[in-house]
Amino acid sequence: MHIAFILNEFLVGTPDASDYQQSMSTPPTNRSFAMTLAAFGAALPSLLFGYAQGPDATVAGVPGENTCAACHAGSSGSGSVTVTFSNGANYTPGMTQHLVVTVADAAQRRWGFQLTARQSGNSKAQAGTFTPGSDGYTQLVCSDVNYQHENWGTCPASMPLQYIEHTLNGTRLGTTKSASFAFDWTPPASDVGSIVIYVAGNAANGDGTERGDHIYTQRYTLTAVGAAPSIATSGVVNGASFQPNVAPGAWVTIQGTNLANSSRSWTGSDFDGSALPTKLDGVSVTIDGKAAYVGYISPTQINVLAPADGAQGPVAVQVTNNGVTGAAGTVQLQTASPAFFLWYGKYAVATRPDFSLVAPEDLFAGVKTVPAEPGDVIILWGTGFGATTPAVDPGVLPPASGVPAVVAAAVTVTIGGINAPVVGAALTPGNAGLYQIAIQIPNSVAQGDLPIVASVSGLGSPSNVLLSVQR
Repeated sequence: MHIAFILNEFLVGTPDASDYQQSMSTPPTNRSFAMTLAAFGAALPSLLFGYAQGPDATVAGVPGENTCAACHAGSSGSGSVTVTFSNGANYTPGMTQHLVVTVADAAQRRWGFQLTARQSGNSKAQAGTFTPGSDGYTQLVCSDVNYQHENWGTCPASMPLQYIEHTLNGTRLGTTKSASFAFDWTPPASDVGSIVIYVAGNAANGDGTERGDHIYTQRYTLTAVGAAPSIATSGVVNGASFQPNVAPGAWVTIQGTNLANSSRSWTGSDFDGSALPTKLDGVSVTIDGKAAYVGYISPTQINVLAPADGAQGPVAVQVTNNGVTGAAGTVQLQTASPAFFLWYGKYAVATRPDFSLVAPEDLFAGVKTVPAEPGDVIILWGTGFGATTPAVDPGVLPPASGVPAVVAAAVTVTIGGINAPVVGAALTPGNAGLYQIAIQIPNSVAQGDLPIVASVSGLGSPSNVLLSVQR
């Protein structure tokens, strides 16, 4: 054990090569150790007050190694050492996550720690790499599997075991109750099975000796999960129009990669009474920090119903897939985002009151479709038409019977630029986020595939959607 351990409460390390010419490739001989002590005496002021001071490697509590208790003594305390992980109790191979170590003890006033990561099946196998935080409170030390050497900085191949620990600045003498240390950890690039995080914390009394200090240890086991979900650029859109704007209670489509590990739609067993599910097979979504209602999942596409929200403007959208949260995408949130669902990406989904299909003839093989005619009453099916009266919480199914939830604001529809009388506009009973807009085809409308546009609260649906009309 270095004599610096005894001279400094926080496990002052050996001087570096600029203080004495000691090879770091072999254990010191008696002669070289004597030279080291002489050099150490000369360098004592810089060691006690320098920047890069902290414990030797191998005191984080790994089986077969030591803990800080090897050099610090004191009665048992009532504090703790804990680690918080940005990905929870999981790791994604190669994906950096942020760790925060907190040492707490109401009676103490100086702080230190050491942490390392090992493969659960082999405690001598390093698991990933550490990057100290930018605040100067943490540093990297290294060792080989025989626990003979250490250095500060980048770990060479000859010293593959890495430890992250406090610096002298990080001890923060006089700080009471607790202190935290933040840094990054990058797991191995491939799945190595479970990884164990070992950490030892020192809650010291600050008296300048190794006595009266409280040492705490903890370990955490992390499980490998798939790659983080990634939302494509401009990958959050209205679920009907595929335009980059959505509204509370509207269907939203999210496109990307690693969004889910399975593909399915919600089923009755996913509901809690009339409450819509916020998670399917471990997949959840937030829009502006609020839980959305998950209707369909697949690795490349998710459909969700946007939650209630009074915000307007760009908001963040995040996908979590089995404990791993991806980077946020953005979407424009509006009070309404009117849009018709589409057939073949161009024709508005429309039916007659008897649910026969309104579309160009022979649009679908084997299914009868008939264009609209002047005077016909047809139903257009869409999403994003905004608030209703009575109000319906987006997180529950609209009642299947009783008073209909009609669109609160006035809805207008034009066909080929001609106003079409709106017979009614309401949420479909028993169907979340699905609006019915009933109109009558004007007698003056032209024949052909005509643009149809709906507007509500000054917000219009896309102008490139068509309705087929014949006279």
